[in-house]
This record gives sequence, C-alpha cells and structure tokens, in this order.
Amino acid sequence: MTAIEQKSVSTAAWAQLILLGLIWGASFLSIRIALDEVGAFTSVMHRCLWAMILLWGVVIFTGQTLPRDARTWAALLFMGVLNNVLPFSLMAWGQLHIESGLTAIFNSFTAVFGVVVAAIVFADEKLTARKSVGVAFGVAGVIAAKGLDNLAHIDLRSLGQLAVLAGTLCYAMAGSFARANLSGLSPLVASAGMLTGSTLVMIPLAWGVDGMPSLALEPRTWMAIGYYSLIGTAGAYLLYYSILAKAGSGNLMLVTLMLVPVAILLGHLVLGEVLLPRHFIGFGFIATGLIVIDGRLIRAIRRIGV
Repeated sequence: MTAIEQKSVSTAAWAQLILLGLIWGASFLSIRIALDEVGAFTSVMHRCLWAMILLWGVVIFTGQTLPRDARTWAALLFMGVLNNVLPFSLMAWGQLHIESGLTAIFNSFTAVFGVVVAAIVFADEKLTARKSVGVAFGVAGVIAAKGLDNLAHIDLRSLGQLAVLAGTLCYAMAGSFARANLSGLSPLVASAGMLTGSTLVMIPLAWGVDGMPSLALEPRTWMAIGYYSLIGTAGAYLLYYSILAKAGSGNLMLVTLMLVPVAILLGHLVLGEVLLPRHFIGFGFIATGLIVIDGRLIRAIRRIGV
C-alpha cells in the first residue's frame, strides 16, 4: 500500500467512487450464485480468465507498451498468486459457509491490514498513534462480527470467516508488493499481466480440485460469471485506476465501506440472508477504524473546534 494520498474529490470522481462501490458490492452476490453450480476454484478460474481476455483487448486497443524483462513477468506471476489466486479462492470458499454480506464486512478489513503491512515493509509508512487506534478499532470490529463465542471453537462457519480474513491479508500484502516491484509499470498492463499469471495457475488448479470445467452451465450461472469477471473484475480494475488518478488512494478507502451495504442488501433481497446485530456492530467498529486511519474527519472536527 502506498502512502495514503488525499485529494479533493470532484463530482465525476464521486460518481465513479459510488459506481465502483455498487459494482464490487454486487460481486459478492454474483460469486455466491455461481458457487451453486461450480466449485470455488472453478469460479475463480472463470473470474481470472475472462477478465484477462477483456483487459488484454483493452491493452492492445490502447497500444500499451509491454514489459520485456523476465523479472517483471515473474513479479506479475507472483502478484497474480498473491492478489488473485489466494484471496479470490479463500473468499470464494469462505462464501460457501458464511453470508455474502458478512464476507463483504470482513473484506473491509483489507485497508486495516494494509496499514499494518505497509508499516512493516516501508520506512515512510510508520504506524502512528492515530493509525494504531484505527487498527485497534478494526480488530475490535472483526472480533465483534465473528463473536466471542465463536473464537473458542472451530467449525466450517468459523473456518469460512478465517478464510475471508486470510484473503484480506493477501490483498494487503499484494498492495505492498506492487508498490515495491511494479510501481513503474502501466496499471492496465500490470492488471492484465497479473490476471494472466493467475489464470495460468487457476486452470490446472481448478481442473485438479473441481474436475474438468464444463461449459454446460445454467444461464443464471453464466450471467453471474459474466458479471463478476467482466464487470466486477476487469471493469472494476479500469474504474479503480481512473479513480486513483482523479481522487487518490485515500479516497479509494471509502469504496471498502460503500460496498458493504450493497452486498448486505442484495444478499438479503436475493438470497434471504439475515445478519445478526453483532455483524452490524462489527462493521461499525471497522468503519470507525478506517475513518480514524484516514484522519480527515478528525482534522475537520478540530478545525471547527468541536
């Protein structure tokens, strides 16, 4: 994770932030729908494969320069495993055992993990007192959402929650790895290359674990796969980097909060999921932690003397 960059947000950037929150929020539902017919690893294979094809089409159309050294391609392969294969697979498996809305809540912990990992890796990302308080709020939120009673025993539901949290750690580590190794590469080429690496890993992995992938899927499954691969992954990458250029990384943290209500609402309306009060309390703590880490609200309150 790079140093949190904070910019003023234009109306266009706000519109893109909201759109990205809606797109990613709906991705949790589409992934869960696909999991009704395909295995977790196969669902991830589809996600990487079709997103990769679309992004390479954009790369070719825009005439992007490709890396020619083996070190960069090796870094893209590693990034594909760390940022796609591991978190996508862990979260897809986790969604088999917990609600899609709860998956989204735990997913919002990514930014908290990112602060901790960046503080360990980079000298200019020190864990200040304010950030430490934000991290503490985030950890309290995870504990509250998981439930103290569930910390004492392990079952499939508990393992599903831990799998999703492990996925968020992978995202955080991938952010720091990208800063250290891919900072000079075009974001579009990096995304396409990363998805190429993850596709090369996921095809044999899905085949070996779930069996040979079938194209004879229900229309609703193909619609779900099409959504979370082409729109929720490839399209979201393009939108993400557009927002990053307009509004900075600090404002992009807001998306992790925006997507949660979308995922919870869709999970309830479409799948009949019902979350417990502790889940909402936990999300409140995590959201507070991210607000504290961001720091702008605190500075604004100080300026007006509240």
